[in-house]
Amino acid sequence: MSRVYLLFLLFYTLITSLPAQEIGPARGSLVIVGGGRLESAVLQRFIELCGGPQAKIILIPTAGGDTTYDIDSQIKIFRPFQEKGAFNLQMLHTYDPRVADTPEFAHAIAEAQGVWFLGGRQWRLADAYLGTKVETALWDLLHRGGAIGGTSAGASIQASYLLRGDTKTNTILIGDHQQGFGFLKNVTIDQHLLVRNRQYDLLEVIKMKPELLGIGIDEGTAIVVQGDEFEVIGRSYVAIYDAKVLEKTGRFYFLQNGDRFHLAKRTALRPTTTMQPLELPAEFQIEKNK
Repeated sequence: MSRVYLLFLLFYTLITSLPAQEIGPARGSLVIVGGGRLESAVLQRFIELCGGPQAKIILIPTAGGDTTYDIDSQIKIFRPFQEKGAFNLQMLHTYDPRVADTPEFAHAIAEAQGVWFLGGRQWRLADAYLGTKVETALWDLLHRGGAIGGTSAGASIQASYLLRGDTKTNTILIGDHQQGFGFLKNVTIDQHLLVRNRQYDLLEVIKMKPELLGIGIDEGTAIVVQGDEFEVIGRSYVAIYDAKVLEKTGRFYFLQNGDRFHLAKRTALRPTTTMQPLELPAEFQIEKNK
């Protein structure tokens, strides 16, 4: 048996023994933000995951719905990233899926280490980019270890099931657009959770579609997904809507900054500190039974 064949067997064994990702992307990272003011720690984490300030980052404002995005718009959109040191920024935008399906348009993502989707209406992102070379380029970016982030509409579009995707109004939970990019499989994401009093809306959706995991993210808060796990960062809360928990208790539950969640196992972890007795000098100790 040749050395080459033995090396191939070893490599094949290592690859096939790795745990398969069931929910999240096999490689790369997702930063999914619940809207509102973009927290400094969230934006800093995204830039770090892209590779640092020098990384090429593509900003996609399509969800916003503006007719054009001129120089003044670009300056405003770039500013929060520039304030965190990112300087290699480019805007990419079209409403036309025929344009998005051209190699020339999608090439910018092929050269990038990160992509960020701004807020607005998530159906605009679906109409423009689903099934195009842009979507393919986004998956390729993750496969090479890049980062995809987004806030508000840019959060919901990253799940497989698109919530509030109706073209008429965002108050319709299950609308005329129901397909997202699917970076998180069998998941639906809501945003602006507590600020807009939406915390009970996902109960209805998960009862109708119990195969889905519902994740509600409040403003100023994000989940950072790597593989089948995510970490909560930010100033507010993330709510978990699990059909099995709902069936048993009728309740959802909250995660806070620093908490972790396993998407496939649907288990949550909270970091704790262990309190140890403080050893005081003898003169500070009180004698027992005195």
